[in-house]
Amino acid sequence: MSDVLRIGNASGFYGDRFSAWREMLDGGELDVLTGDYLAELTMLILGRDRMRDPDLGYAKTFLRQLEGCLGTALDRRVTLVTNAGGLNPAGLAAAIRALADRLGLPVRIGYVEGDALARPDALTANAYLGAFGIAACLDAGADVVVTGRVTDASLVVGPAIARFGWGRGDLDALAGATVAGHLIECGAQVTGGNFSFFTELPDGGRRPGFPVAELRRDGSAVITKHPGTGGAVTVETVTAQLLYEVGGPAYLGPDVVTRLDSVRLSQDGPDRVLVSGARGTPPPETLKVGVNNLGGFRNSMTFVLCGLDIPAKAALVREQLTEAVGPDGLEFTLARTDHPDAADTETASALLHVHLRDGDRARAGRAFSAAAVELALASYPGCTLTTLPGDATPYGVFTADVVAQGEVAHVAVLPDGTRLPIDPPSVTGTVTDGPTSELGEPAAVGPSRRAALGEVVGARSGDKGGDANLGVWARTDATWAWLRGWLTVARLTELLPETAPLTVERYELPNLRAVNFVIRGLLGAGVAASTRFDPQAKALGELLRSRIVDLPVEPATGDAPAPVGGEVRP
Repeated sequence: MSDVLRIGNASGFYGDRFSAWREMLDGGELDVLTGDYLAELTMLILGRDRMRDPDLGYAKTFLRQLEGCLGTALDRRVTLVTNAGGLNPAGLAAAIRALADRLGLPVRIGYVEGDALARPDALTANAYLGAFGIAACLDAGADVVVTGRVTDASLVVGPAIARFGWGRGDLDALAGATVAGHLIECGAQVTGGNFSFFTELPDGGRRPGFPVAELRRDGSAVITKHPGTGGAVTVETVTAQLLYEVGGPAYLGPDVVTRLDSVRLSQDGPDRVLVSGARGTPPPETLKVGVNNLGGFRNSMTFVLCGLDIPAKAALVREQLTEAVGPDGLEFTLARTDHPDAADTETASALLHVHLRDGDRARAGRAFSAAAVELALASYPGCTLTTLPGDATPYGVFTADVVAQGEVAHVAVLPDGTRLPIDPPSVTGTVTDGPTSELGEPAAVGPSRRAALGEVVGARSGDKGGDANLGVWARTDATWAWLRGWLTVARLTELLPETAPLTVERYELPNLRAVNFVIRGLLGAGVAASTRFDPQAKALGELLRSRIVDLPVEPATGDAPAPVGGEVRP
């Protein structure tokens, strides 16, 4: 049996590239192909699906994708592992069996359940399970494994446990596989998708291929992609994904706590990055629980304010709408997109976004949007709106909780129907992972120049419930020596003023030449409830990179960033 396990990924979210499963199966050799469909918002969507039809609650798209691929996967002996089961893994497993019967294909299906928790006051409540249930299904000969809410990385860790026979005590190996899983879970984000320096990619970032992790018995891995596919796999593209939606250096998981500050990246050839050095410690005694509740109803209208007196025009709308519908739940955001002395209407205009959230669907619906439209001939000069009046839509609120590992009935349902309980880890640990002490103002750096911060650093940002993370990495050692002392919490709040009233935690990852910030509460009650212009904080990193600052002029001996077209960087 080979000491290298080739695991590909064909989905990073519910709605990712439909053709990716076929592309990955046809594009090169694989042992396992995974698909990640679940995010916090997805669980809310699936919860609403199941309210309408108890037989639903899984990612229906996966069935359509599988129809054209299942025969190929079986012929090529590629095992499929996916969390598309969502809130109903048994239902998806049954639907796959029906599909296979219709196609005349013999298939062995296992599934993992036990993540759903009884919370009568919640729409959904699901614990993030680990990888050993997936491994048990594979050990029993499953061709397809379906799960509900497992950690995203577990889709990769499970097959590695089954291949290499790891036990719960193999913490470093489990940590390495967790890193590999985190790197490929978001699909093309590790191969050049959403990459700060996309203009340097060989194809300009037009159609990056999906990733492959070549896992080894010791937990190290090479991240790569199929030959001839777009994008690139470099130390920087991998760094960007490693920083995505993480907190401190201790990366908590149900099977292991992975020390991200131990991970080392090195170019191993064109489009090949070696990921090594991961260290693991015992997992916490609790599991994360994601809870979704219906928060009420929401609606939005946007006024276009053109030309002069923008603040006064916005104030008039605020007074008129508040009088019409009452102040409760109203939120006004003025986006100063206007330019002075502009030559056309669009560049002369600001946007006033008005949001209303309420438990009463009628008030948040037509009562609000019609009141906005009624101002068309009775408000500021040039009054116009971007949309017609519409009804309210429900929104959800995500919160995170914990539950003891032993209180969750983690079960692997094997292909023959046997229900195999998965015991919780017998050894757990306590994680203490405080923010990194800041170095303060760096030493004098000599000559400087005014330019965008993003000329010398990359960034990747994202969401976790109501919090946002913002990872920033330096492209050279010389820039890192400056950045780690310069980019303090105080500096960040100066550059991003909306973070100033919030709790901001700062963590250093020197092996990656990176700092990661966790910004508590930036997204309010979470993505589904957020009225922020960038509700998932995906653009927060690019906003930071666009700020004009005093950059040090690097000495001639400073290491220059290598191109990102797959060339080897020392």
